Amino acid sequence: MFEKPIVMLDFETTGLSPAYGDRITEVAALRIVDGRVSERFVSLVNCGAVIPPFISALTGISQAMVDSAPPVERVLPQLLEFIGSDALSAHNASFDEKFLHAEAERLGMVPGHQGLVCSLKLSRRVFPGLSSYKLGLLSGQLGIRFRSAAHRAEADAEVAADLLIHIARHLGRTYGFGSVAPQLLVSMNKLSAAKVPAWLRQLADAAQLAEIPPQSA
Repeated sequence: MFEKPIVMLDFETTGLSPAYGDRITEVAALRIVDGRVSERFVSLVNCGAVIPPFISALTGISQAMVDSAPPVERVLPQLLEFIGSDALSAHNASFDEKFLHAEAERLGMVPGHQGLVCSLKLSRRVFPGLSSYKLGLLSGQLGIRFRSAAHRAEADAEVAADLLIHIARHLGRTYGFGSVAPQLLVSMNKLSAAKVPAWLRQLADAAQLAEIPPQSA
């Protein structure tokens, strides 16, 4: 499946951007090893922020839940330690990574993950032509089910992890990859969707040639 571990991350937040003062309210980080989730870090987070009513209605996370949660000064260092230097993934990864960097910067810390994999971008490249790539609708089109309510960090991270595993299996079946390196997924994210199939076939052909022993004279 995967040559190295990948950590799937999901934040629930008070809004769309830390640049406007929005903060995290919940985090889930799931470590994917081979083709399964092997470890998880899940916590509500108290950033001292006020949760807008529409966010509480969407997520089910109330002000009281956050006010009694562990402070961000405790949760964030634990999260960064959990992620370590593994590759990081998220659905619409730039959103979660900017919150990770913003909260880390507040505490004078620097995330150490090696590479960022966006499962949303990957899905557009691997499964073109679907009606939607929003996590809830995309997962339904691929037969991936939520185990609990959407818009909670752990539930969303679980589905995104299943999606990433589904993508890796698809690459194995379609192109013959025995395992998928996180860096391959990072590189796919940077290509236009139109270029991805030919690029993958080229990589698969090169890998097959490398496995063929040289002919004796």
